Order: sequence, then C-alpha cells, then structure tokens
Amino acid sequence: MNSSQPLSIQRVMNARHSSRPYLSDYIEYVFEDFIELFGDRRMADDPALVCGFANFRGFQVGVVGQQKGRDTRQRRLRNFGMPKPEGYRKALRFMKLAEKFNRPVLTFIDTPGAYPGIDAEEHGQAEAIARNLLEMAKLKIPVVTAIIGEGGSGGALAIGISDRVLMLENAIYSVISPEGCAAILWKDAAKSPLAAEALKLTAPDLFRAGIIDRIVEEPVGGAHADPRMAAKILDAAIFEELNLVMTLPPSHRQRRRYQKLRALGYV
Repeated sequence: MNSSQPLSIQRVMNARHSSRPYLSDYIEYVFEDFIELFGDRRMADDPALVCGFANFRGFQVGVVGQQKGRDTRQRRLRNFGMPKPEGYRKALRFMKLAEKFNRPVLTFIDTPGAYPGIDAEEHGQAEAIARNLLEMAKLKIPVVTAIIGEGGSGGALAIGISDRVLMLENAIYSVISPEGCAAILWKDAAKSPLAAEALKLTAPDLFRAGIIDRIVEEPVGGAHADPRMAAKILDAAIFEELNLVMTLPPSHRQRRRYQKLRALGYV
C-alpha cells in the first residue's frame, strides 16, 4: 500500500484486498453448525447472497451476507458478490422465516453493489431492494449488521437496515464507488482518490455522521493480515451488540430503527 495516498483511498484498497476475509471465512471462524438455505421460491437461487441458520455462542441465529468468491471460478459463480433480485428476495424470505421462529438475524455486507445487468433489471432489481428496505425496517426480531469489506449503494443497504450497524475499520460504505463518482464528476476515473475523500466513505466518517454505530478494530496490517484474529474481534463485538438489542421489546426496536432512519443526513 502506498502510504503517500490519502487515507480514504488506502482504506478502499484494504476493503478490496484479495486476501481479506469474506463471509465464508467468518462463518467458519465465528459460527457453528451452519445450515445454508437456497432459493427465493419464485425464480432461482443466487450464490452471491448466502443465507443460513447457525449457532452463535449458544444463540440460534440467522446469517445473511454477500459472498464474493476467492478464485476466478468462485468469483464467476458468486458474480463477484453482486446479488441479483433473486438474492435479495431469498434474503427477505429467509429473514421472514427467522422472524417466524424468533431467531435474531446477523447480516454481513461485502459487495461493490447490486448487479446492474439487463436481466437483473428485467427481474425487478429496484423493487427487490426497495421491498427489503421496507420489510427489514418492520422486522420484530433483533437485527445486527456488520460491514466487513465493501458496502456499495443499494446493493449493500438492502441487507443493512438493522438495530445496530458495526463496521470494520478498513471497510467502506458509500452510495457509489470512488471510480464511478470520479467518472461522473470529472470524467476521469483516475481522480478516484479525490472522490474517495469527498464521499466520506470510511468508518470514522460514517460514525461521525451517525450512519454506523460502532467501529470494530482490525489486526495490525488489516483483517487480511490475520483473518482469525479479525474474526475473533468481530465475534466479540457482535455478541455485545446482539445482547444489547435483545434486551429491548420488539416495539422499542422498531421505533428506534425508524427514528434512526429518519435521522440520517443530520449531523
């Protein structure tokens, strides 16, 4: 990493590091007895978005998150972590199932964004994302979100409406990628470092803005330098936050979620 670059673009590079732990790594290190569920019961399964039940420190929980894929074959299978409408519908079906059995849901965000292909638009990408935003805001069960890598636009937000939002210190969360922003504003993607600074997409920026609730430290050198330690630190943070929200009655959680959403944009 070039230390002469702005800190924000350094964090972008860290969030995209090829060795950074993905959802599958956290499932292995943090959870026990993970059982994956497939399909949206309308069209197909989407491997870019993983859902399943697992044991987390004695709690039976639901796990939802994007999976990018480590090698070329897996990246193609997982569509580089960019879900299609089928993925978001699968996630919502799964969260409703978790609500039926009164199981908390933990979501893990790591996506450059929702898949922008023609087939995704034809299958109702915008509606699927919007439906998730609406329904997640009304869930009666506790929901805790962890942003573990990239958090890109509506593709990330569609599983990010929760009671508590945690963010790893080198993760990013933004309405658009720095390259996309630079291409729109200056017609030059090479100005992405400038765009990254302007977007305020780092964990400290987002914490100050009240968009996230907690910054989770990473091992020295970043989560990719020691994935097991990164998982151990995140494990403890999620456990603490989950215990906090589980003490609240459902109506209180829903009200707090609503108030939090209404407050976004006010610093």
